Amino acid sequence: MRIVVQRVKEAQVEVEGKVVGKIGKGFLVLLGVTHNDTKDQADYLVKKLCKLRIFTDENDKMNLSLKDVEGELLIVSQFTLYADCTGGNRPAFVEAAKPEKANELYEYFCSECEKNEIHVEKRNFWCSYESKSAK
Repeated sequence: MRIVVQRVKEAQVEVEGKVVGKIGKGFLVLLGVTHNDTKDQADYLVKKLCKLRIFTDENDKMNLSLKDVEGELLIVSQFTLYADCTGGNRPAFVEAAKPEKANELYEYFCSECEKNEIHVEKRNFWCSYESKSAK
């Protein structure tokens, strides 16, 4: 499981001009899942994410977490975090989990974040793709 975290003042996801997910201050999180990821790995990342202290305090030191600043999460599924471009210029996605497994862990990850009393906006884009190696 891989996550990319970006601290934001605000963030939103639009699909065909329509806003489908929006937050104020918080984290925009891209979440990728591979074949052998487990709920234990998701639990570890949720704990780290929710306690990550990268907001500044009154002394301008990065010392505050999402809860401390009443921040929100916008979690976006991103199978491309497992792209492999070593075999050429066309990425292979063979390391990305199939949509059924990825969706299950994505939903679990989001629900565990919500259990930390953090507002979560979700946008799940798991889609079908062919797992062919780029040779």
